[in-house]
Amino acid sequence: MGNKQIKTKRGFQTKKEALAWEREFLQSQSKDMNMSFKAFAEIYMNDMKPRIRESTMENKRYIIDNKLIPYFGSRSLASIKASDIIQWQNELLNARDEDGNAYSPTYLRTIQNQLSAIFNHARRFYSLPVNPSAQAGKMGRQNAKEMHFWTQDEFLQFIEYMKVKPVSYYAFEILYWTGIREGELLALTPSDFNFVTKQLIINKSYQRIGQKDMITDPKTEQSNRTISLPDFLCEEIQDFIASLYGITPNMRIFNVTKSYLHHEMDRGCKESGVKRIRIHDLRHSHAAHLIELGFSPVAIAERLGHKGISITYMYAHLYPSKQYELAEKLSEDRTRASEKINLTGDDENV
Repeated sequence: MGNKQIKTKRGFQTKKEALAWEREFLQSQSKDMNMSFKAFAEIYMNDMKPRIRESTMENKRYIIDNKLIPYFGSRSLASIKASDIIQWQNELLNARDEDGNAYSPTYLRTIQNQLSAIFNHARRFYSLPVNPSAQAGKMGRQNAKEMHFWTQDEFLQFIEYMKVKPVSYYAFEILYWTGIREGELLALTPSDFNFVTKQLIINKSYQRIGQKDMITDPKTEQSNRTISLPDFLCEEIQDFIASLYGITPNMRIFNVTKSYLHHEMDRGCKESGVKRIRIHDLRHSHAAHLIELGFSPVAIAERLGHKGISITYMYAHLYPSKQYELAEKLSEDRTRASEKINLTGDDENV
């Protein structure tokens, strides 16, 4: 039999603090749902750590530490009711950032989802009777009301001002013409390109975590994909890689950060006069362009690495001209059908 380990902690200023710590420690060891929300949040994080990407863990940690613990941290997990969740929601709905702006609906939903995930974990695996977050209902929206994007003309206007910095120019060219994610772009190496078959392999992502550069798996299983490249982009990337001194097959070809790309997006928009969109919106722009060209949702989903075509259908509103075209074709089709029926009827009366 192994030796029994004794857990100790020093540095308490009062006996009351020491007893409180001991009580919470014992509750956490027995998984007593009367433990504090903060203590269970640690159990939740430890349970989830082996199952999710490190960057996702960092995002979870930020939301838990800054949006959940300050309000619920000292409360007993079992004592938190739906009415408490509603009061917390109201505080966030009325909160303002440093610039005086309210939180976006999608960010509010992200925070709510994290709270609900913690309570769901306690309910499914540690016998918490109910999830009070689910009882309280959701706040915010899962998806933004509007998706911003550039038309091809807007992108071509923007990219002209990127030519003074080759790294920026080729980075934005790839983002727009392939629709890959920012992290996928920054992880690219020469070995990911096959210029004979004109294909790009996406099988990794770049993350900056804890002041360290990290190459991780892509966002989802479907994100592992092979993308066909247009001829002009193949030629451009070949020229760019050839210009990189000392580059090896497995070295990153874009040795910059996400903040660099955001700064360059700001510069390009200011100089070109096109509206400012997020870098992720270049992915939306690519999807919108494919819709305009008439490609199917299935083909677009495969190219973008979506989990399913339901995500792709979110882009359907981006080109209103497609709706007009659809209506016109329906009208034309109905007219042809009507004319055919009339002609048939006339023939029968002859």
